[in-house]
Amino acid sequence: MNTVTSKDGTKIAYDKVGQGPALILVAGAFSYRKFPGQVQLANLLSERFTVYNYDRRGRGDSGDTKPYAIEREIEDLQAMIDVAGGTAYVWGLSSGAVLALQAAARGAPIVKLALHEPPFVVGAGDRKPPADFVKQVAGHIAADRRAEAIKYFMTQGMGAPSFVVGMMRLIPGVWSKLMAVAHTLPYDAALMDGYMDGRPLPARLWSGVTMPTLVLEGTESPLSLRRGAQALAGVLPNAQLLSKKGLGHTKKLDAKAITAELAAFF
Repeated sequence: MNTVTSKDGTKIAYDKVGQGPALILVAGAFSYRKFPGQVQLANLLSERFTVYNYDRRGRGDSGDTKPYAIEREIEDLQAMIDVAGGTAYVWGLSSGAVLALQAAARGAPIVKLALHEPPFVVGAGDRKPPADFVKQVAGHIAADRRAEAIKYFMTQGMGAPSFVVGMMRLIPGVWSKLMAVAHTLPYDAALMDGYMDGRPLPARLWSGVTMPTLVLEGTESPLSLRRGAQALAGVLPNAQLLSKKGLGHTKKLDAKAITAELAAFF
């Protein structure tokens, strides 16, 4: 394990594997650098890249300086880019894709950007989280109701059936891992706030994201998630959309499929 100090003094933990151009992995909700799928992805990519797999703040071995702000998470990613040599390729998954996109929009020196199924809801008729979603998630965590926060985030935010959450409680090792990072769910909710209300994406906001960008989506993914990815590819100045079976992330991360596409793009 290595650490780097972010601008506000927070220690960010990361693992570094492989040789080649620098590639930083930005995980989504519930994930962290030791998540099995994330470790497998990092190891597969390490055959071609120097992979930086880090714990977003509040997760794993990283610090969690309060109060939280999206700008601080962007500074964390910038710290990772600095330690990687000043420029890097970046892959972000789900809310991690939103974080990577926000960082790119603020001028982070990202050479190429891969955005994997950001959870945007752009269709007026698509299922949307409640209007007070961010407040409710934060309220559960403030009251130390981690289990309730997990269930609420998964069912109301991600659209998972309630029985799925119940099944996760029964799988050895899974529920404890979710509980360990549940307090960071308000961070993911904040990142997605304003982009899940069924309205078109704000193209002008991301007009400065001019580096080559790959937007990935699985053909097996929910239609609303696919529409979000397609809409994002349409508003970014230099983006291409990749739609392919095996790239969906709502069930199980297919590290081999993702590695193949990232190796081809980067």
